[in-house]
Amino acid sequence: MELRHLRYFVVIAEELHFGRAAVRLSIVQPSLSQQIRQLEGELGFPLLHRTKRTVELTDAGRVFLAAAQDILARVQEAKRAAQRAYHGEEGRLVLGYISSSTYDLLPAMLRVYRERFPHIEVALRELTTQEQVRALEEGHIQVGLLRLPINTPLVNVESLRRERIVCVLPEKHPIAQREHIPVSLLAREPFVLQSRQQGGGYYIQLMKLCLASGFSPNVVQEVTEIHTIVSLVAAGIGVSLVPLSTQNIRSQGVVYRELEGTETLTEMAVAWPRDTRSAIVKNFLAVAKETATHLV
Repeated sequence: MELRHLRYFVVIAEELHFGRAAVRLSIVQPSLSQQIRQLEGELGFPLLHRTKRTVELTDAGRVFLAAAQDILARVQEAKRAAQRAYHGEEGRLVLGYISSSTYDLLPAMLRVYRERFPHIEVALRELTTQEQVRALEEGHIQVGLLRLPINTPLVNVESLRRERIVCVLPEKHPIAQREHIPVSLLAREPFVLQSRQQGGGYYIQLMKLCLASGFSPNVVQEVTEIHTIVSLVAAGIGVSLVPLSTQNIRSQGVVYRELEGTETLTEMAVAWPRDTRSAIVKNFLAVAKETATHLV
């Protein structure tokens, strides 16, 4: 028994006329009659009562019709589901992200992506840049939002956004009145920073920035997340250097100031396994690039 036999039978049952059914199916009537006889022969009982003028379903035919319609509907849905999966419109996306991407970039991306691909289940994993690199290499996540630089031959990377590094300090700090702050002026300040393990390449970038101004920062507190840095700066624990988008954190007691004489930039990027062929991943990458381009 083949699916075409079911389709032919269902159309005849709907039309109750071999001629009209043959027209709908775009086949000749004798061939249609032969196909139905083959189906009945395989089943071992008649599905239709035929006379020269009428066609009626037998009791067995009515039961078989319901089952045949259900099978064809399931096949059609399976086809649609497979087509959606092929086009990256159905399935699951496991997305890694660093906490600082949640200030504006990640929410904007997810909003657009969920509108365009509502049948994709998105599983979010908050991970540091280094943790994301390992997760991408080991197949635990499909895409990562992380901060450059990274170095791995197994992962593709594309920069999404370049933003300035700025100084965050308590609003009552003696140098908070300055519009621009020389990095060298921070030489004797206590610093609150992410640890080297958490900050990865960004931590090294900050170290180089300070060393270029003649000092190694006095780190009095290491933390995991950037929003914790802001809270501790507000508490007067120290100062820090953070990406400009950190200003989106609503926190009283701190001010953000541009650095004087330098425009040091940090880059947020999207990363994915080099050998991926997933349409789901490709669709998310397109949304990520588009969203980052239009994000103010």
